Amino acid sequence: MMIIMKDGATEEQIEHVVDRLESVGAQAHVSRGKYKTVIGAIGDREKFITLPWEAFAGVEKAVPILKPFKLVSREFKPEDSIIEVGPLKVGGDQFAVMAGPCSVETEKLLIDTAKLIKKEGGSVLRGGAFKPRTSPYSFQGLGIEGLKMLAAAREETGLPVVTEVMDPRDVEVVGEYADIMQIGARNMQNFLLLKEVGQQKKTILLKRGFCNTIEELLMAAEYIVSGGNSSVILCERGIRTFETFTRNTLDISAIPSVHSLSHLPIIVDPSHASGRSELIESLSLAALAAGADGIMVEVHPKPEEAWCDGPQSLDFNGFAHLMRQVKSLATSIGKKLD
Repeated sequence: MMIIMKDGATEEQIEHVVDRLESVGAQAHVSRGKYKTVIGAIGDREKFITLPWEAFAGVEKAVPILKPFKLVSREFKPEDSIIEVGPLKVGGDQFAVMAGPCSVETEKLLIDTAKLIKKEGGSVLRGGAFKPRTSPYSFQGLGIEGLKMLAAAREETGLPVVTEVMDPRDVEVVGEYADIMQIGARNMQNFLLLKEVGQQKKTILLKRGFCNTIEELLMAAEYIVSGGNSSVILCERGIRTFETFTRNTLDISAIPSVHSLSHLPIIVDPSHASGRSELIESLSLAALAAGADGIMVEVHPKPEEAWCDGPQSLDFNGFAHLMRQVKSLATSIGKKLD
């Protein structure tokens, strides 16, 4: 249920509603919009649904939320959420470009790549320190050493960094180095991990699982937000279909679908969606045109020498060309690059 406060409702009136909800065992989540303050009530609805909320001072009305996801729904918050990571903004009229190698390899390679990304207008450096791989014999990442290299690249360029956390036991250490913690596709329904990052203050990038529905993606986001962390960015990275030409199939319809259902921003990962570097530019532009709030692309100075995912990585020239195209289209449709 959501309790909508009147225009001009005082903090005392808002706190009174929150206290009453908590007294009957409900969790209260306060969302302050441009015009209205909305209080989301989560818990055993039978304990609070019958209370006379509209008799409370400052309350305009109480409305049930019918969707299974509550706090991430448009019903709870009609306005787009703008996620801020330092000076970076994701959502609204902002378009974020996150780029970098699939995995952290060497500090020099990472810093050289970060400088190129910043020069061309990218806003976030991505790189995997912990790598979930299908084969146990494949390169699994450099771990903490990789995190330190990401921090060094941030120090050198000023770019915030996003990297994946795979294990609840690693959340604290990854949070020390990362500006954005990524939950990968394979962990989208790792509920212990979702609950753990829900307790953090860091922004979470939540990738859709390749066999999961849009509703399941939003329910996974609900785990994080219900834990107290509302700084969540969603990511469409392709789903598994019968097609074999591409690594996965980019679900472009997920972008407007998520925007219609949720206030959270959504970006697109065309690298993992396609698995083919020659398709990244077209898919990136399609995502931008469909209303995505950003893209995440893999970039490597020499893709043929990359330790993982070389075939889906752009080289430096390819990334520069992509950014020229993105800037041109973004300008024409009213999007801004940080």
